[in-house]
Amino acid sequence: MARIVRPGTEADLDALLDLARLGGPGLTSLPECADTLGNRLALSAASFAGTIPAAEAWYTLMLEESDTGQVIGVASVRGAIGVARPHFSFRVVKLAQHSNAAGVNFEHEALVLVNECAGASEVGSLFVHPEHRGGGNGTLLAASRYMLIAAARDRFADKIVSELRGWFDWEGESPFWEGVSAKFFRLPFEEADRMITASNGQFLVDLAPRHPIYLELIEPFARDVIGEVHPDGRAARKMLESEGFSWTGLVDVFDGGPTVTCARDKIDTIRRTTPCTVAVNDNAAAAPSRLVANDAIERFRVTHAPVDICDGNAHIPASTARMLGLNAGSKILVRA
Repeated sequence: MARIVRPGTEADLDALLDLARLGGPGLTSLPECADTLGNRLALSAASFAGTIPAAEAWYTLMLEESDTGQVIGVASVRGAIGVARPHFSFRVVKLAQHSNAAGVNFEHEALVLVNECAGASEVGSLFVHPEHRGGGNGTLLAASRYMLIAAARDRFADKIVSELRGWFDWEGESPFWEGVSAKFFRLPFEEADRMITASNGQFLVDLAPRHPIYLELIEPFARDVIGEVHPDGRAARKMLESEGFSWTGLVDVFDGGPTVTCARDKIDTIRRTTPCTVAVNDNAAAAPSRLVANDAIERFRVTHAPVDICDGNAHIPASTARMLGLNAGSKILVRA
């Protein structure tokens, strides 16, 4: 059965809510709130239509089974973060300590509040229905975000970031939150999580710690999960790393999960994606399967399909052309 990634619409609200319920705690970018998700889908429609500034855009992508129309996954791309309000992270830094009098020289590790990601574009919200994991679904959905960026590079920043969900225990509790952040915010994790997605985040500006937090003063149960990924996010981290993303010491203020970064034009899928001219040819059905997308962002579509490339032409079956909304002579993006 063919899978396709397409822009989310307001008609996807119920399906998106179902995915949010399955996502569990800590998936901050996919809250279980109908109003928030409804606004997100409306913003996505405006983003794809290009009726809002590029920095304010937030694109929601839905993975669906083309034969049934069932939505089985979601992902997103934000035009820019940290512009309308600070986008705080903790950076793990080393602070040198030296004393001639005591004859000692050593380093402390500490968490320092930073706003380093301001203006960067963000890929995130990657979630596939548990019953549909495997079979390349997660890979298709993740890569669709980079195909979107490749289709309209001028809408996105030179730096791309991704925040991965931090470690939660089997009872759904965040050790980092309980051992570090809760001491400053004095709120249950669920309430802080709701506020960051449903408000302007002013409480973060008001309450986030302004001074270094020495790791040696943090209880081991919280210190040991700094930069660790939720079990459900391990595959996502591997896919990001395979695209060229790396962790440079930034972690989420709430759950301690890592923030990975990559220069836009060094992302593997973007580097390998080239524009071609469509040639509709059913004989191409036996060609190797490739990641393909149309290049018109307002009607964006991505799928895996057989493609035979010859002299700048991408020969694809008629069924693929219909799925992507293309005709002979149209432009198509193909990942080599």
